[in-house]
Amino acid sequence: MQDQYDFYPIGDRFRSFLPVVIDVETGGFNHQTDALLQIAAVFLKMDERGLLTRDFTLSHHVEPFPGANLEPASLQVNGIDPYHPLRLAIPEADALAEIFSVVRKEIKNNACSRAILVGHNAAFDLNFLNAAIARTGIKRNPFHQFSSFDTVTLAGMAYGQTVLSRAAQAAKLGWDSSEAHSAIYDAEKTADLFCTIINRWEMQRR
Repeated sequence: MQDQYDFYPIGDRFRSFLPVVIDVETGGFNHQTDALLQIAAVFLKMDERGLLTRDFTLSHHVEPFPGANLEPASLQVNGIDPYHPLRLAIPEADALAEIFSVVRKEIKNNACSRAILVGHNAAFDLNFLNAAIARTGIKRNPFHQFSSFDTVTLAGMAYGQTVLSRAAQAAKLGWDSSEAHSAIYDAEKTADLFCTIINRWEMQRR
């Protein structure tokens, strides 16, 4: 017997957009010159109540592109050694190709037309993603190029908090400072925050 709340396509919920939570760790703040070092993508699922939860996560360590700038202050914050032999980093083009392949499958599975990036300070992640796409010459970008869902705005509205750690705690999601500034951890916390706010609204509007 199937679960009462089985998989339900997201296509009708966000005007045919598929929300995919993206977090990047970088070698600085300039998306044109600074290295993309980590990327995580969290995929969501929706049940027949219209409620969202985390489904699965993909992530890659990324090799700095040739000539990339690496700011020591940024590396100190995220704790990344870009050239550590155990990092198992792959080129930007390979990292994006693998993630985009899954994004396209999820777009189709959810009856969507395009993905839309969800992020905390989403413009930062979207700018780095778009810059990497331009550098690698990827032609089939499954993401909307300029639209995004920003949990900074959503959390400010819902909880009066704009910092991810404080917003997560206000939403009773917990926060482990020792795990912060990892693309996977930050992306999954952002996904949980996004789902919590969307679900809260979904339940209240009924």
